Amino acid sequence: MKKLLLAVLTMVMAANFAFAAGTQEINAAAESGDSDKVKLVFTSWRTEDIERMNRINDAFTKEYPNIEIDFQPVKDTEYDAQLKQSLAAGVGADIIFLRSYDSGYQIYKTGSLEVLNDKIMDLKGFPSAAIAAWSTPEMETYAIPSVGVVHGVYYRKSVFEKYGLSVPATWDEFMAVCETLKDGGETVFAQGTKDNWMLYEVMFAGLGANFYGGEEARQNLMNKDIRFTDAGFVEAMERMKDLQPYFPDRFEGIDYVTMQQIFGTGNAAMFMGGSWEIGIFEDLGGLEDVGYFAPPLKAKGDTLQYCFHVDAGIGMNKNTKYPDEALTYMKWLASPAYAQLMMDELPGFFGYTPGSYTLSNDLAKQMQSYVASSVPTVRTVWEKLSAESPSGNELVAEAIQKMYAGELTPEEACKYVDDGLAWYYR
Repeated sequence: MKKLLLAVLTMVMAANFAFAAGTQEINAAAESGDSDKVKLVFTSWRTEDIERMNRINDAFTKEYPNIEIDFQPVKDTEYDAQLKQSLAAGVGADIIFLRSYDSGYQIYKTGSLEVLNDKIMDLKGFPSAAIAAWSTPEMETYAIPSVGVVHGVYYRKSVFEKYGLSVPATWDEFMAVCETLKDGGETVFAQGTKDNWMLYEVMFAGLGANFYGGEEARQNLMNKDIRFTDAGFVEAMERMKDLQPYFPDRFEGIDYVTMQQIFGTGNAAMFMGGSWEIGIFEDLGGLEDVGYFAPPLKAKGDTLQYCFHVDAGIGMNKNTKYPDEALTYMKWLASPAYAQLMMDELPGFFGYTPGSYTLSNDLAKQMQSYVASSVPTVRTVWEKLSAESPSGNELVAEAIQKMYAGELTPEEACKYVDDGLAWYYR
């Protein structure tokens, strides 16, 4: 599995792919479609991407002027519920951003998504591990693997220079940096805990992987060979607790958008975040003073356990009123042309479409550079352990939030997750 994940991530940037035939297929589909202009609604949980996605979609419409793409994202925390409701009511979007593994599979099981195997032939060239994240056990693929993201730490170069700080390689060095910044009166992290998904998806899955054992531990957890109460997970939770003294005052009331604004406007020295936030920080205040480093290692000489998550696929509503036009757009979304545009407009989004690409953003290049010397993994309980309720995703987020509120110790937080996953171990 380690080799398979590494192959996925290597192919993201390195593979070469001939797509002339795919382009001809797209053109043929466009020519056979209705000559009247139609509007396709494209939904996502990325409300911050409207302007950038509109620029991407303008490139498509220039090529296919009879098809207009209306990008209508929904707030992340409301997206899943609204998506299910709209699809059930028969008014869902034509093109749909889908989370990987269990979350996307739940949408597929409603009968609302088109199976793409025989409709988008170019999918055969995509990395198999990425395809599997949006496929049924029978390998019916219901989404184009579109976006991979990484997790790490953003920092202000000027603040580090002010204190003569170097980028930390180990956790002890990381804690020493935090202490120096706190002693200097700096707001160390922009982190808050009001939106608890960040506590799991970015902090625990990203920074904790070096302590709980990364991909090997994740596989063992899925195989029921270990439990969430095992020593590695407890140690990862303890390291999360280490960070609390360096959060801002009244961190319990700071939501996700406010975190981004605090760091993006230069009012905190560091932010534990995801690669998808490059564009946000660029819009808030520019990137000249923003650096990035991978999650600090447990000890010098360890191999980095790097969370490179299979984040977003793109599905097609089976009940769209415009199936020909929707398929034309989907084929374009599976093309190298779209992948390059996406990585240019949304730096920190890494495409899975085979092809030869150039990353234009220095931070994105830096983030991607860590992959080759790492053991890549994905978010801890995203696969299989979030298939039922309470999901592993919800449980880990809630447990960390309760730990920061003083309601649970690190050991109790791990037990909270393990107890909630009783449905998985039955």
